[in-house]
Amino acid sequence: MVTDDPIRTDPENYRLLWENEFVRVLDYTDTPGVRTNDHDHPNSVLVALTDFDRHLRTPGRERSVHLDAGDAVWLPAQRHSGENVGSTPTHTILIELKGDGAGVASTETVGPTAAE
Repeated sequence: MVTDDPIRTDPENYRLLWENEFVRVLDYTDTPGVRTNDHDHPNSVLVALTDFDRHLRTPGRERSVHLDAGDAVWLPAQRHSGENVGSTPTHTILIELKGDGAGVASTETVGPTAAE
């Protein structure tokens, strides 16, 4: 279950596209310099629609991430905030898992990882 839902913490950036009992699909957009509030994501697949550079923060870790348009990456369940530190807008699609596949948001993991 998502505790701090990004649709509620950052409604100007996250938009619900579709959901059912298995997945929820979110559209995310921002511009350079925009920083999100702390929020939670369940296990998700993130698809980059634009090239972007982000700096992600958890209470104990920080990490910079670059993705190219067309990249699809695994985003383990996590709690973080992010900032667009690049020179281009960010546009992504997040496919969030529900139920047993959702996982538990962690502050130990930050950003995408290789698929398991």
